[in-house]
Amino acid sequence: MTAGEETEGVGDDPYGEGWDATRSWVEHGLSGAERIEKVVRLRGGWTSRMRRLDLGGPDGRRSLVLRSFVAPFYVRHAEGLLTREADILRLLADTDVPAAELVAVDATARHCDHPSLLMSLLPGTVRVGDRQADDRADLLARQLVRIHHLPVPAQRRPRTYQPWASAERVSPPADTERPELWQRAIDVIRREPPAYQGRFLHRDFHPGNVLFTGTGEDLRISGVVDWVETSWGPADLDVAHCSTALALLHGVPAGMRFADRYAAAGGTLAEDRAAHLHWRLLDALGFAPDAEKVGVPWRELGRVDLTARVLTERLEGYIHALFERYA
Repeated sequence: MTAGEETEGVGDDPYGEGWDATRSWVEHGLSGAERIEKVVRLRGGWTSRMRRLDLGGPDGRRSLVLRSFVAPFYVRHAEGLLTREADILRLLADTDVPAAELVAVDATARHCDHPSLLMSLLPGTVRVGDRQADDRADLLARQLVRIHHLPVPAQRRPRTYQPWASAERVSPPADTERPELWQRAIDVIRREPPAYQGRFLHRDFHPGNVLFTGTGEDLRISGVVDWVETSWGPADLDVAHCSTALALLHGVPAGMRFADRYAAAGGTLAEDRAAHLHWRLLDALGFAPDAEKVGVPWRELGRVDLTARVLTERLEGYIHALFERYA
């Protein structure tokens, strides 16, 4: 087992929420005499239940990945999210983006216990440690440029992006010593969003959604996962999201360098500094007040150093650095 995995019995339900119908749905779609031999819980995510299903049959062994939405909020939105992911996986099948192959989807839980999507297993692992973080960031930038440059026909474009923060909903840390900094940031996103050139966005591109293989000079991206939020919008917004994540994972300087890495890889960002600042803050404020929504899965992957206090301090320091550079 690698980090972030936990073996279950085939019939077990460690979440106490039932998956008998889902298992039957999966088995009904298997080829020949294939059967599920082992179930492995995949940790590190927070929006859905992820399982690796190890299959055996006359033609050998293979593995699939099962995503199921269980939390009430995501169940309510599952039809749109999973239908979108299924459509995007079909679209990416004809590109060089290393995405999973769609196997089946039951977005409304017509057959399953919970809305679910079944896809192929990609090689590699999520890596969130500080070792080789700069090398991974370079690869992330180059991969994101390739995603943004995908030629997507107008009729196959995903929905227009939706902001994950608004001036009315932002909650600064209760114990902040810089309330004026937070108010200044809130005032920026209160304004109308800048004009932008639309691009195909992953929309949730960050180290937790990218798989790597190899080390040193052999380090490679082997997969990009979690396409449920794919949207059409400004490249700055995808860069902003990855930048915030890098700042939280590896420190403020790592987050501040990512836009430069993206530009060096051939990406194009807003020429107007105020416009770029808007997109960066729009993303960063979506993590307020304490970034715990990413802290929990990252700690499951071994980053026990990322306490709520550390994440809050890094988020606040990152917002300050954005104003220092772009205001």
